[in-house]
Amino acid sequence: MSDAVPETETLQEAVEPEYDPAAPAPLNVPRTPTGDAEVDAQLERLADADHLATDGHVEVYEDVHRGLRDALTALDARPGPPVPPSPSYGSRS
Repeated sequence: MSDAVPETETLQEAVEPEYDPAAPAPLNVPRTPTGDAEVDAQLERLADADHLATDGHVEVYEDVHRGLRDALTALDARPGPPVPPSPSYGSRS
């Protein structure tokens, strides 16, 4: 038996990048599901910013904002329950 270090460990050490505080890193912000598939998809899209440099975050945030705004607008467009007819009062003369 040999006490030599296996080559695989040596290669792994050489491949691992050094820590760069300016490099993109996940924020690890928890995203709680809302129960609305469209809104949840937009919230998950925020994870895309985790792998971008700071200047790339704006595009993701604007896209998510647009999607959330569209989801809210769609709520206004959905037909609601029928409105009861207004009482008709006889005209008084």
